[in-house]
Amino acid sequence: MRARDQKRVSTLRLVLAALKDRDIASRGENSREGVGEDEILALLAKMIKQREESAAAYEAGRRPELAAAERDEIAIIREFQPAQMSDGETRAAAAAAIEETGASSPRDMGQVMALLKSRYSGRMDFGRAALAVREALTAK
Repeated sequence: MRARDQKRVSTLRLVLAALKDRDIASRGENSREGVGEDEILALLAKMIKQREESAAAYEAGRRPELAAAERDEIAIIREFQPAQMSDGETRAAAAAAIEETGASSPRDMGQVMALLKSRYSGRMDFGRAALAVREALTAK
């Protein structure tokens, strides 16, 4: 705020508002637990995905200034996420999960993806991970 970076301040306010909404929704009469770290990372990933879709729509609608604004917000939100795994790391993690679960066909993909999601939530792009798992299982 002191640096007068209005874009950053407004983006952070959006993130905080979304977190507060999720926190309020997760609390019930019997539970006073707030939002966990996994939920926060999932929320940030969802916000990034929404902005990527919006940027693509703006590009298709020939509105590059709005697309650039969405990409600026993406960059600010990504600062609060852990470092994302590279393609090589994703493939290695997928291979290890396949080995650990004993998966042998594409029908076992759900087990492998569940293991990956429990271990690498917020650090892995699960779209790319699903492709890596599918390729590895169809090659067997």
